[in-house]
Amino acid sequence: MLYGCTHMTHPDSALAALVHRPASVGRMFLDRVAETPGHEAFSYPVGTGWESVTWQQTADRVALVAAGLVALGLEAQERVAIASSTRFEWILADLAILVTGGATTTVYPSSRSSDVHFILADSGSRIAFAEDADQLAKLREHRSELPQLAKVVLFDGEDDDDWVLTLAELERLGAERLQREPGIIEQRVAATGPEHLATLIYTSGTTGRPKGVQLPHSAWTYEGVAVDSLSILGPDDVQFLWLPLSHSFGKVLLCLQLAVGFRTAVDGRVERIIDNLAVVRPTFMGAAPRIFEKAHGRIVTMVEAEGGLRKAIFDRAFRVGIAVSRRRRAGEPVPWWLAAQCALFDRLVFAKIRDRFGGRLRFFVSGAAALNSKVAEWFHAAGIVILEGYGLTETAAGTCVNIPGHCRIGSVGRAFPGTDVRVAADGELLIRGPGVMDGYHGQQEQTDEVLRDGWFHTGDIGEIDADGYVWVTDRKKDLFKTSGGKYVAPQTLETLFKALCPHASQFVVHGNERNYCTALVTLDEDAIADWAERNGLAGLTYSEVVTSAAAREMVQGYVDELNARLNRWETIKRFAILDHDLSIDAGELTPSLKVRRRVVEERYGDVLDALYDH
Repeated sequence: MLYGCTHMTHPDSALAALVHRPASVGRMFLDRVAETPGHEAFSYPVGTGWESVTWQQTADRVALVAAGLVALGLEAQERVAIASSTRFEWILADLAILVTGGATTTVYPSSRSSDVHFILADSGSRIAFAEDADQLAKLREHRSELPQLAKVVLFDGEDDDDWVLTLAELERLGAERLQREPGIIEQRVAATGPEHLATLIYTSGTTGRPKGVQLPHSAWTYEGVAVDSLSILGPDDVQFLWLPLSHSFGKVLLCLQLAVGFRTAVDGRVERIIDNLAVVRPTFMGAAPRIFEKAHGRIVTMVEAEGGLRKAIFDRAFRVGIAVSRRRRAGEPVPWWLAAQCALFDRLVFAKIRDRFGGRLRFFVSGAAALNSKVAEWFHAAGIVILEGYGLTETAAGTCVNIPGHCRIGSVGRAFPGTDVRVAADGELLIRGPGVMDGYHGQQEQTDEVLRDGWFHTGDIGEIDADGYVWVTDRKKDLFKTSGGKYVAPQTLETLFKALCPHASQFVVHGNERNYCTALVTLDEDAIADWAERNGLAGLTYSEVVTSAAAREMVQGYVDELNARLNRWETIKRFAILDHDLSIDAGELTPSLKVRRRVVEERYGDVLDALYDH
């Protein structure tokens, strides 16, 4: 039994654009270059400044890299891996792979060498781009087990090994090939069809080995054209792109840029985000919820540290701002006296917050995980709109999104034109549309489990309201039942706690077949250092601070605040604070920073068991 299929009315022009979209990402790129060759396409940091390139300049370099790949023998749909953080060279490599008709295999730069080996071996990647010596070392460690990996191309640095080329050396090979065959790029693009493999993206592996998601060119051209048809962005917009391009969310933003033509500033260094925002002054940016949680927590704790009149003004500003935000989102009039207060607080408080993000931001886009509605409302009160969207790697990341002026906080918006979303009888969200994967690479049984009768079974629990807005509540596999027979959605509780506690890094709720819920807590190193300074714990190590009685009392206060909002059977009766944070290296987090719940519960089983001992 299925019910609740979303229905949206879209202009005929939008639907026509979906039907007549480019045959491949390579064709979409060349079309963009032909349409706006002299317009700025990308900027990226060089030394202490930024360098800009036009679409034509980008195309010239892509042609060199692509022809170099052809010279190395790359054939249609053969895989090329990219193991690098987000940077301009990542984009050059990806576009070059796609215009040759090859397929990009994405590798998180934070992946352990064993995972890198698995991904390259499973994908059969013939060539790999490596960012630097660290990424090269991971490949070299398993070189004997990767006989199909013919060459590695290094973005930064040099290496004497014949197995390794620098990017400049690859471009010189490409220049020689183009001299002999000047039409080779156009020939390769013309030979690439919408059904051909474009990307092999490996899932985060929260429940086991990563699975290679096969996404054809048609999925990515759809993503770009579908979002463009929503008319929320134009060629004059400016994007700041820091998201991992090894993640499907980042790839959507690249395809959207090809469709719309706006310019993008690229720098994947997370620690530079705030500084870069002041320089780039973007009109929009995509981010994961953790970025908004950290920004919210940082601002709140800074104000708390100052205290006094400033904190009183800040708190009053947000009480007024949230009241105004709720009225406006409900379509209710705002009384003149409340509007006047909000205008005053906008000058005193909110404008300063907006300036921290560059001062001309139109909206953020949030994806990859659930965004807490309290955090979204806090930003909205300050005049910063966060458009939450939804999708999975298996649906090319983009399936639903809120749009400016029609944003429902807590929902993930409505389905893209051309995509249908339904709710199965057990509450699972099902998706059908052009963005859905072809299947898992080499895993037909797993493919058949999730692709049935044309619908992708997401594993997410949710609902769809009368206006077609989709609401996601939890992962189906994460739901657990207490020994009292009550179901608990742990992600909902975890997201809510991290919105309440600005010092939290992770909050892992446990309670399957137990008689009450407990939690493992880790604290953010930066946030807790500031807290320690203000609470007489300066000079202590991180472990000493987080295991102190004062830290426990602080966390208990936030747990009590959380419990006041929950049903009785959901409340956290006991918790333990770990003396270290969860990490990727320890296998507790995926490279995209999702908790590997099974690993955590097994590794800290003794700690959890002790929470049930009386």
